[in-house]
Amino acid sequence: MISSSLKGISQVILIENAVTGFIILIAIMVSSVPMGIISLLSSITGTLIGKLGGADGRTVNQGIYGYNSVLTGMALSLFLRGDNRWIIALAGAALAAIFTAAMIHIMRQFGLPVLTFPFIILTWFLLLTAYRLVSFKIDPKLAPQSLANWTLIIKGETNWLDGAVNGMGQIFFLDNNWSGILLYIAIFWAGWRFGLYAIIGNGVALLTSYALGGEHNLIFMGFYGYNAILTMIAVAIVFKEGHRYALLYGILAACLTVPLTASVVTWLLPYGLPALTMPFVFCTWLLLGAMKTLRSI
Repeated sequence: MISSSLKGISQVILIENAVTGFIILIAIMVSSVPMGIISLLSSITGTLIGKLGGADGRTVNQGIYGYNSVLTGMALSLFLRGDNRWIIALAGAALAAIFTAAMIHIMRQFGLPVLTFPFIILTWFLLLTAYRLVSFKIDPKLAPQSLANWTLIIKGETNWLDGAVNGMGQIFFLDNNWSGILLYIAIFWAGWRFGLYAIIGNGVALLTSYALGGEHNLIFMGFYGYNAILTMIAVAIVFKEGHRYALLYGILAACLTVPLTASVVTWLLPYGLPALTMPFVFCTWLLLGAMKTLRSI
């Protein structure tokens, strides 16, 4: 159970490795002990749902029912306020596992991976309930904003080292350089190619967002990097490993996450919702779907 739960944490970055999951857990606790606890409990909850629900034992042991629960639990505990947010977070983690099971069945028909789609949709819906149900109290930082009054401010320091580390940390909502370094260690532990492609994906996002005139504070806080890292790993390694143009497609996908992140953030601005990993899901589905249809590329 513990091994499967640790793999559930590592599956957030599309890796099946209990040691990687343990190092990631340490990285989260370095930044915030409560977040580390909720991530582990969420993974255990999701894994238990899969096991007790009679899911295929192989997928349960791979951590497939844990990673969406991990992200959902962390997101809800981070974006909600009130003493009951921990209960809501764990309940959300359980629902994420059920949602994952449903999406596995649905997406099998399309030949596409589920990725973090259950986490995204479930988190958005639960955060929006705060406007109708008093038990849900959303963080004031997520207040809706009007696009009519929006002003783009391209200023701030250009710290490329922070950008290189923070892109990895933001996958787990972390803004801590030591946590980012530990996450790189975790991913390199699973394989040098995973680590190298994560660095390339983050670097591509940094350069692309800077060249396109993104907000400096967002660029170097890693908000454009984390989706690019996940997309790079998904397209270039996990689902298309061995393809002759895998690296090229991964870089292309990482570039695409930048304008897509900008557009998703803008789209959600009136609702006060975070983009989460939706750019990663969109880009990965787009590239994998296109490669299934355009078979000569």
